[in-house]
Amino acid sequence: MLSQYNGEAKPLAGGTDLFIYMKTRQLKPKYIVNVKKIPEFRGLRSESDGLHIGAATTIRALERSDLIAKQYPLLTDVISSFGSVQIRNMATIGGNICNASPGADFAAPLLALGTQLSIVAPSGERKMPLEEFFTGPNLSNLQTDELLVELILPVPKTGTGSAFIKLRRVSMDLSKVNVAAVLTVKGGVCEEVSIAMGAVAPTPVRAKNAEAMLKGKPLTNQTIESAASAASVESKPRTSLRSTAEYKREVVRALVKRCLNLALERGGG
Repeated sequence: MLSQYNGEAKPLAGGTDLFIYMKTRQLKPKYIVNVKKIPEFRGLRSESDGLHIGAATTIRALERSDLIAKQYPLLTDVISSFGSVQIRNMATIGGNICNASPGADFAAPLLALGTQLSIVAPSGERKMPLEEFFTGPNLSNLQTDELLVELILPVPKTGTGSAFIKLRRVSMDLSKVNVAAVLTVKGGVCEEVSIAMGAVAPTPVRAKNAEAMLKGKPLTNQTIESAASAASVESKPRTSLRSTAEYKREVVRALVKRCLNLALERGGG
């Protein structure tokens, strides 16, 4: 149907973003294709390559999942600050990603986890790293005849700790800045690290220079402080109604430092 309507249709899963855009006339689709009741688009299942999450799975379903709480506490961090219960009952994890907001709550954590996407079209299926999905503010590599159907999260290694922190004006507001960190530590040395940031660039981004400063090194206060400063330099925020660019850079430095320390503590470091 999406292919048939050739860009004039929008898929509906939860609608928490789509309906707002339609009300404000930012989007004017001629057709709405409801995908929320397709069984294969919902639910969680563990496979050899990791956890598969259907794109139309609601945030509330993730919140109630023992598997998420046990293996992916990073997502529990995200859910605990995600809107209200009413919003979590409607909003879907796939919708949060497909909206492609630079500050989308799940974008940075899923980037930090190394998430892969499964995308289908009439012509077939393709896999894509989440890092390649975003192309600009509210823009993605998803074509008009394609659907995101599944997210695939690798299984965290032993000794891995993670954390997500976001800064916002009030509890129901969007992020001014958000940061996610995933650390794997052995003997006090950082074996693997991933730091992702939201609302500080046209797309959610990895702080790769900061990651390089930590990998293979002891996680001391000094190395963490240096990595946090590097992440601040890597961020490319712009001044907006929410905050100035200078303020956001300082927030990035503080949040990255806090995330790394919390991830280190949770990983047993």
